[in-house]
Amino acid sequence: MSFKPEQWLEAKKRYRLSDKHIQMARELGLNPKKFGSLDNHHQEQWKVPLPQFIEDIYFKRFKKESPDQIVNLEQKIRDDKLKAEKKKKERKKQLAAKKADLKKVQNN
Repeated sequence: MSFKPEQWLEAKKRYRLSDKHIQMARELGLNPKKFGSLDNHHQEQWKVPLPQFIEDIYFKRFKKESPDQIVNLEQKIRDDKLKAEKKKKERKKQLAAKKADLKKVQNN
């Protein structure tokens, strides 16, 4: 399941995570809404801090310490918005071309 980028930004700020930890958590498919129960190491002493927990399970699953390329979350959000706008403009252009073709066919 994919979560909204805003949820990841909020989790990054609330739990003081780095871009590396956010990217690792996203690749693992973690739920940013559930970080509160995972980051309860002050009250439950047996739990490790959230960044360390993310690193541990990332290593267990992918057998590497960190992602090959770390992408800034804010930059990824901006890039995704630009890509969506470009795609929307292209789609409008295609629809306008189809309408023009239909009018030509109907006029002939």
